[in-house]
Amino acid sequence: MRRLFPVTDQTSASPQERDDREWSLDELADAYAYPALKADGHWLRANMVSTLDGGAQHDGRSQPISGESDMRIFGTLRALADVVVVGAETVRQEGYRPARAREAFAARRAASGQGPAPAIAVVTAGMDLDFSLPLFTSPLVPTLVVTGAGAPADRVAEAARAGAEVVVAGDGVGVDPARVVRELAARGLRRQLTEGGPRLLGQFVAADALDELCLTISPMLVAGGAQRIAGGPSVTVPHRLAPACVLEEAGFLFTSYRRI
Repeated sequence: MRRLFPVTDQTSASPQERDDREWSLDELADAYAYPALKADGHWLRANMVSTLDGGAQHDGRSQPISGESDMRIFGTLRALADVVVVGAETVRQEGYRPARAREAFAARRAASGQGPAPAIAVVTAGMDLDFSLPLFTSPLVPTLVVTGAGAPADRVAEAARAGAEVVVAGDGVGVDPARVVRELAARGLRRQLTEGGPRLLGQFVAADALDELCLTISPMLVAGGAQRIAGGPSVTVPHRLAPACVLEEAGFLFTSYRRI
C-alpha cells in the first residue's frame, strides 16, 4: 500500500523507497479516521467500489470486482463506524450478517466511547426482509430497521418480535434520507457508514446528506448493464467534493472525497 495523496516526501520518493508494504490496521484506521464532531454533529460516509468503466457490480454483486486490500479497508471502515446503513435489496443480494467485534480495533473503539461493534441499520419501505436470519436474531448489537410511518404494521410487529429496533424516519411508506441521518444520530450513532446499494446512495446524494465518499476504483472492466454506484433521479446541481486521501495497492485506487 502506498499513499498518492496528500503528497508527502514518501509519495515522491523513488520506486525503491516508496512504502509498498502492507499497512497495518492501525495505519488504515488513522488514514480513514472520522473528523472531529461537534456535540450535536454527525458524519455520513459511503463506501463503494467501481470498475474503470463505472460498474458497481458484476452478476448483481460487488464482491467479484473487489479484492483483498479493498476488503481490509471495508473492515476498517466498519470498525470505525457507530452504525452501518444499508438498503434492504443489498441485504438480500449480499447476504448480510451481523457486524462482529474485532480485537484489533477494541481499544480504539473503547477510547472513542463506542461499543464492541457497529449496529447494522437496514433501510426498507416494504419490510420485505427475512427476520429469521442471524442479522436480526443474533447480532452482537441489535439491528435497526429504518422505515416510514406507513410501513405494513404486521411486518413492523414481526421485526420487533425478532429483536430488531424499528426506527421511523419518514411520514409515508418510505424514508426521508436526511431524516434517517438525524434519527440515527439522535440515538448516539453519529459516525455513520453506508454501503449502499446504489439506490440508497442515490437517495442520500439527492438529499445532500452525504458528507464523504470512500470509493475504491477497481482495475477491471465489466461492460454490460452494470449499475453505477449511485442511482435514482439526477440532482439539480452536481455536488462537488474535495479529495482527502488516495492510496494504491495492486492496481486498486482507494480514494476518499469529503464535503467542501
